[in-house]
Amino acid sequence: MRAKLRDTEIYFDVDGSGLVARGDRMVEKPVAFLLHGGPGADHSSYKPSFFPLTSRMQLVYFDHRGQGRSARGPRETYQLDNNVEDMEALRQHLGLDQIVVIGGSYGGMVAQAYASRYPARVSQLILYATVPDWRFLPQAQAALRSRGTAEQIAIAEHLWAGTFRDTEHLRAYFRLLAPLYSRRYDPRQPDLGLQRAILSVDAINEAFSGFLRRFDLRPELGRITAPTLVLAGRHDWICAPEFSVEIAQLIPNSDLRIFEQSGHSIRSDELDALLDAIAGFVVYNSDPNRSPPNRSPATGLNDGHGAG
Repeated sequence: MRAKLRDTEIYFDVDGSGLVARGDRMVEKPVAFLLHGGPGADHSSYKPSFFPLTSRMQLVYFDHRGQGRSARGPRETYQLDNNVEDMEALRQHLGLDQIVVIGGSYGGMVAQAYASRYPARVSQLILYATVPDWRFLPQAQAALRSRGTAEQIAIAEHLWAGTFRDTEHLRAYFRLLAPLYSRRYDPRQPDLGLQRAILSVDAINEAFSGFLRRFDLRPELGRITAPTLVLAGRHDWICAPEFSVEIAQLIPNSDLRIFEQSGHSIRSDELDALLDAIAGFVVYNSDPNRSPPNRSPATGLNDGHGAG
């Protein structure tokens, strides 16, 4: 499905019913917006991983402007602020009041900005494997120099500089860096998520050569009013867990979980634990009569693929 919003057209898709029958009444489930990473990736990496959440909430996936199946436009419009405003326009387009916001990696950056700019519109906020500001770049570069091979370090120079030549060049980056993103990477298994993804070189190049070098959401995080769950992988090389610790310290009413066996790619490595954490958090915060979920640090979790 497509929505013409602001100065662009956004592709979105919906999984799960919004109303469920319970006895003699129909009950409305929470609606969650899922924000993909990258920038330059698309929502397809979330499918079918997050489908089990439809038992608890209705899921709305969408591709950021200029990415995936959304319309292309001037490269200079592929900015964090536009991603935030596009998301708010989509919420209005769908006639929704409050939404659950789930964002990973770059999607987590958009989620933080949205929740701080539109706090009354967010019922729960889930952030995973993400950062609040530009400082992740030099730290990730140092981590790669320490952990990476010469070939990985060389191709990542195009990430830092925003100089990928075309989509095949970007796919080559994700293939080479896959062992660092996921601790359970198996070279014998085809990466179907990467194969089906529609990548946008302009979006990732614009971000890493431009606004990701200077963005800083830290002054805004105190405005967030929604209950917030912050998830991080202990071994995340690109969005180090100490940034998640800082995010949780800056957002009131937040809960932090560090997964000791995880890298950046939680969906690839510990999907069941990730889904349990998200579903438990949303259910508890949707019904205050329920007992709180287990909030002790988990010993396993690991997210999807790529910079998102």
